[in-house]
Amino acid sequence: MPHRPESVGVWLRHAHGDLALARARLGPQVANELLCFHAQQAAEKTIKAVLIACGIEPPRTHSITALIDLLPPNIPRPDDLMAARTLTSFAAVTRYPGQAGPVSEEDYREAVRLAEAVVAWAEEAIGSERET
Repeated sequence: MPHRPESVGVWLRHAHGDLALARARLGPQVANELLCFHAQQAAEKTIKAVLIACGIEPPRTHSITALIDLLPPNIPRPDDLMAARTLTSFAAVTRYPGQAGPVSEEDYREAVRLAEAVVAWAEEAIGSERET
């Protein structure tokens, strides 16, 4: 399904939903790996929203690096955005048992922090892009 430029708000709404799920500590039955998946999804969807706001149709990929590489040169790339490339591993590998070791509490907290930073960055970038 192609991404339409008018869907920027929808992508951001879904990203905020994923971020809320990433922050949700529902009990020990919900593994950090699953919460980190939602942190990755929040970052991925906000970067895709920025691309759409810039008139670029994002590819179907979970790679944060691939998405960042598509950003126009005038879009800033702060350190936290670049560090968020590490979230890509949570898109698939950690979602399924036996493919990776458990995700530590520290790694979980860092994943959420990075997702929050990417969402904040994206909202600022989209606001700047719409003003130009």
